[in-house]
Amino acid sequence: MQALARLIYPPACVSCGALVENDFALCPACWPEAHMISGLVCDVCGLPLPGEEPEGVAVQCDACLAAPRPWVRGRSVLLYRDIGARLAVAFKAYDRAELARPFGAWMARAAAPLEPEGALVVPVPLHWRRLWARRYNQAALLAQAVGRELGLQVAPDALTRPAPTAKLEGLGRAAREGVLAGAISPHPCRAAPVRGRRVLLVDDVLTTGATLAASSTALLAAGATEVCTLTLARTAKDA
Repeated sequence: MQALARLIYPPACVSCGALVENDFALCPACWPEAHMISGLVCDVCGLPLPGEEPEGVAVQCDACLAAPRPWVRGRSVLLYRDIGARLAVAFKAYDRAELARPFGAWMARAAAPLEPEGALVVPVPLHWRRLWARRYNQAALLAQAVGRELGLQVAPDALTRPAPTAKLEGLGRAAREGVLAGAISPHPCRAAPVRGRRVLLVDDVLTTGATLAASSTALLAAGATEVCTLTLARTAKDA
């Protein structure tokens, strides 16, 4: 049956739909424009760095050294540009919820350096108004997909965003952190699974890290022992 299904529905490029050999793959034309992250990265925020990857040594970027993050390690799959940006936007804003499955597979592979075994997967929350307008929380879909791929427990409602916040587009890290101060908190009834657990915090895009920082702070307040972050995409540079 599986062979018949593949004959009727052959694997297609996640980006353009061209035929490919494997599920959840990009075609040769799209692959270079997806800007998959590899090589030396900041161990905390996943920013690609120049140079060779030193064996057994964790490297941090200037931004993470200057202003430490509340999470301990982080990784992203691809850069938020060209096809990577188009895929992230399609998933978030154009009802391409089916992309969660391939994205989850990519993110699960990217999570390997974080040693996620036994971690609790938690998505960044949306305010209910934005959730109503968008109809789904893209971070929650990614968290569920990552959890399935890695065999990890998912706590989709461990965090809450009780009040709406101003739009963050165009703001730098400090301004975003100011907007998000106190905006994300442990859910009063559903955060119990976090206590005493390592948490893998999932979101779609890392821009400055302010949303991940607010979420990490809330998780630590709920009793998480440590937080690692995993995102589908990240901007090339911290603002």
